[in-house]
Amino acid sequence: MITTDYVPGSPCWLDLGTPDVPSAAAFYGAVFGWSYEPMGGMEGGMFRKDGKIVAGLGKLTEQGARPAWMIYYDVADADAATRTVEGAGGTVRVAPMSLDDAGRMAQYSDPQGGQFAVWEPGADRGAELVDGPGSLCWTELYTSDAAAAKAFYGTVLGWRFDEMDLPGGGGGYSLITPAGLPDERMHGGLMELPAEHLALANGRAYWHPVFAVADCDAAVAAVTAKGGNVQMGPEDAEGIGRLAICLDPWNADFVVLTPSPAEA
Repeated sequence: MITTDYVPGSPCWLDLGTPDVPSAAAFYGAVFGWSYEPMGGMEGGMFRKDGKIVAGLGKLTEQGARPAWMIYYDVADADAATRTVEGAGGTVRVAPMSLDDAGRMAQYSDPQGGQFAVWEPGADRGAELVDGPGSLCWTELYTSDAAAAKAFYGTVLGWRFDEMDLPGGGGGYSLITPAGLPDERMHGGLMELPAEHLALANGRAYWHPVFAVADCDAAVAAVTAKGGNVQMGPEDAEGIGRLAICLDPWNADFVVLTPSPAEA
């Protein structure tokens, strides 16, 4: 599970790049009950749930980039992580930079094109609320080469992987846990798909967040009522819960999940 006791390799933050900040703030507010807090002098701000910061929101400025959620993973040293990314065949999209005393960040692409980021904490450790309704509870990578992805992320972030079969004969799935931690700190999964099934990112790998919700069907109803779409679901996954893969009005993808009682 994701916790706010952040350790190297664990997801600690996420933010959304979108072409329409005010409309995105209204959309996610309706779906997750988030309040939006603009940051002075910037086209963006913070989402809060029950007063706690859960995610960031910003204007998409990169030429040709698709609207998407960016997931950040905790590292002890962003400069060292960058050198490791380059040595492992990844690409540096944003070189390490300091955000005042909050910390240092960098953004990358893995060898299959999956975009992710790292956060070296300073005064700011990351999201204040996770693993509860209206907050991040899982991270997931779709990739055309699972073996290569596991080799890359194992090198860069020190993850270990455990294999499982998806319910209903849906294929294999690799479960992700930070190095040295027990299975209870498992935080994500990795799934191999043919490139033609990765059309959302033009055949490249991509990460997306999974948000816990109290009622999956109600969340899906809010998604569609506010101009979003549903790629899959809602459906029940044995031992996992009820989930749906959704798109916001600008085609940024995310998953909503009501965990099964055993996983809550």
